[in-house]
This record gives sequence, structure tokens and C-alpha cells, in this order.
Amino acid sequence: MKIALMDSGIGLLPAAAAVRRLRPDADLVLSSDPDGMPWGPRTPEDLTGRALAVARAAAALEPDALIVGCNTATVHALPALRAALEPRIPVIGTVPAIKPAASGGGKVAIWATPATTGSPYQRGLIRDFADGAEVTEVPCPGLADAVEHGDADAVQRAVEAAARLTPRDVRALVLGCTHYELVAERIRAAVQSADLPPVILHGSAGAVAAQAMRRIGAEPAPAAAPSGSLTVILSGRTGELPAAALRYAEGRLLRAAAAAR
Repeated sequence: MKIALMDSGIGLLPAAAAVRRLRPDADLVLSSDPDGMPWGPRTPEDLTGRALAVARAAAALEPDALIVGCNTATVHALPALRAALEPRIPVIGTVPAIKPAASGGGKVAIWATPATTGSPYQRGLIRDFADGAEVTEVPCPGLADAVEHGDADAVQRAVEAAARLTPRDVRALVLGCTHYELVAERIRAAVQSADLPPVILHGSAGAVAAQAMRRIGAEPAPAAAPSGSLTVILSGRTGELPAAALRYAEGRLLRAAAAAR
């Protein structure tokens, strides 16, 4: 089994680690675009072109499925990616986990990039899936870039700024950018009030990994022998995990699993 994941940068790490935990025997292909990142400020047409190039670099290795480990690329490029690769290679997008976060009502916050916050796309998801919950959209300027570069101080500043915009009594928090899952515990600490029940964080990595398994008809086998390989593609060139990736538990997990193979 071979699963490919794509993103502009290291936002694909949470989903890649989730796949690795489900299937330690799966070969992983991580295809990113350090030459063209960040994708967020690009026009939809430009972003789609970059995403197609990254996807085709991964597709050349004939994976069984491709995970788009990026919310922005899913919004703008998913139809083009599916048109180019399916049905030969199933393409799985990443959508913010608004529906599970809103189940049970109460106050919900959605942390996302400034471009996504307030966008018709996100507002449509809230309309369709918030199920009556009280939702606050929280823009997080600079957070994805700080995570991408492994800048701990910049991450902390961005997290604290977003926490100040988040209702104190929020019950659930949606991580609306895949990069944010890499610093989930920092986010949890920043929004948690000592006198209130634990805030539940909702990322997408686990659900996306499980959906990839379903699309190819594979069952989870977390006890399988850790025989899966790791291939890293950087703007079309074979390379290594970026140094910033190894600052996060997910990156270290992937490297350790590949080294142990």
C-alpha cells in the first residue's frame, strides 16, 4: 500500500502521521512545494497550477490514494486534482471538522487563516454543519507561517493573539488549518480556563486518514509490522524531511519509523 500526501509545506504532517499510525506498513509519499509556498496569497488559478504540479510529482510514484493535506488547496484545487487523477488515484480533501465540533451545541470557535476566516466557503460550512451551535470565527494571522518555519516564539505570539479573540467559555475549537494541528497543545493551553471544562480540539488528520483507507478498501492495522517507507518530494525533487518538520512530534515519528524500517 502506498499513500501520497500533498501540501505547500509541512501542513501534511498530521495526516501523514495519522496514516502511519493506522498502517505502519504503508509506504508514504510526501509531496510539497517549498519553491512556491505559501499558497494562501496566490490567486486560485495560480494555486491550482502549483497544486497540480505537486500532485503529479506524487502521482508519478503510483500511489493508491492522494490526500490533499491542506485546507486552502482543498477549497481551490480539489475539483482540478480529481479531474486530473481520478479514477486512477482517489483524491481525498481536507475539510474543517465543524460538524463534529458543533454536535451538542454550545460555543464553538473556528481558528483559520485570515483568508479563510469569513470566506464564503467557511460561512457555507457553518451554515450547513454548525447545527445551531454558537460559532465564532477567529483569524490567526501569521500562525501557519510561524509553524511552517518552526519559530516557537512567533507561534506563541500568534496563538496568544488568537486566544484573545476566542470566547472564554468556548466548548470546542476547530483547527481550520492543517498546520495548527502541529501546535494543538499550545493552542489548548492558551484557550483553556482553569475554572471551566476542558476545551475539545477538533482537527482533520484522523478523519482524513481513515477516509483514505475507506476509499481504497483497506482496513486499519495499527499492529502491522513497521515496514512502510518514506519518500519526500520537494517541488518535484526527491529530498529529505525539512528541518522544521523535525521540531514536531509528527515529523519525528515519520523519520523514526523510516529509520527503523
